[in-house]
Amino acid sequence: MNFEMIYQAEREAVVFYGRKMLQLGLTKGTGGNLSLLTDDGEHVAITPSAVPYDSMEPDDVLIVSKNGQVIDGSCKPSTETSLHLALYKAREDIRAVVHTHSLYCSVLACLGWEIPPIHYYMAFCGEKVPVAPYATFGTEELALNVATSIGTSNAVLLANHGMVAVGTSLKEALTVAEAAELLAEIYYKARCAGTPMQLEKEEIKKLREAFKTYCEGQR
Repeated sequence: MNFEMIYQAEREAVVFYGRKMLQLGLTKGTGGNLSLLTDDGEHVAITPSAVPYDSMEPDDVLIVSKNGQVIDGSCKPSTETSLHLALYKAREDIRAVVHTHSLYCSVLACLGWEIPPIHYYMAFCGEKVPVAPYATFGTEELALNVATSIGTSNAVLLANHGMVAVGTSLKEALTVAEAAELLAEIYYKARCAGTPMQLEKEEIKKLREAFKTYCEGQR
């Protein structure tokens, strides 16, 4: 089977949004990683380890099975492959994963502060952005912590590390990552000035329904 030709669109999407992530300032150098569930739901296209986004090509992107076996590709897969696969197994609605080291999300992750519903942009992320307990990068322990902690949210902070955003597409997951970074900055600065007011759960539910229509119009 020619996996290169079958999954070319997924590989191109991973490269495109990897460069977009870098352009948006959500990571530096080769930090972070992205993956996309293939249209048939059988495999995952994931970024290679230690390959700069600005020089990455579709052929560099790995195709792996849901148990982590490399199906096609000559590069080494991301060190966080187990984290991505754990999220796909945890929730059927997840079809794309973006892991960043964006500044303010990383600051809050180091402080151990989850992001409560303090702004209407929370509708992109869920009722809150929780914090997954610390574990060494690239380990099964970290993968389990993240998959367990994310709950129904679309974003989760990784203690002393960074953040992960999920979505039904890489475009959506990257939008969630952007929103989480803005929320993290707002929350950090608001806490420096005082005690931020929080939105009620019912209001967040209304906002999430409204944003579903908005996001569908952006696809």
